[in-house]
Amino acid sequence: MVIVAGHIMVDPQQRDSYLADCVEVVEHARDASCLDFSLAADLVDPARINIFERWKSRAAVEAFRGSGPSEAQNAQIRAASVAEYDISDVRSLS
Repeated sequence: MVIVAGHIMVDPQQRDSYLADCVEVVEHARDASCLDFSLAADLVDPARINIFERWKSRAAVEAFRGSGPSEAQNAQIRAASVAEYDISDVRSLS
């Protein structure tokens, strides 16, 4: 399993429109073997968008990677801190 997590920063005035433009990306990821894919407005920082992705495999992540942010979206990103984590064991908490 692979987890992708972190955040990006955009101008606060553009955050809502940035997220609205990401709906198709989220839908595509969820159709592409992604177990969970979320982009969400941070509750405290008006410029921050939190990212969380949970994938079945490295191959699924690599197959999807070409579907990342468009050039227009990339131009809006002011900073980013996103990392991939290879997970070898999972314990359910529910």
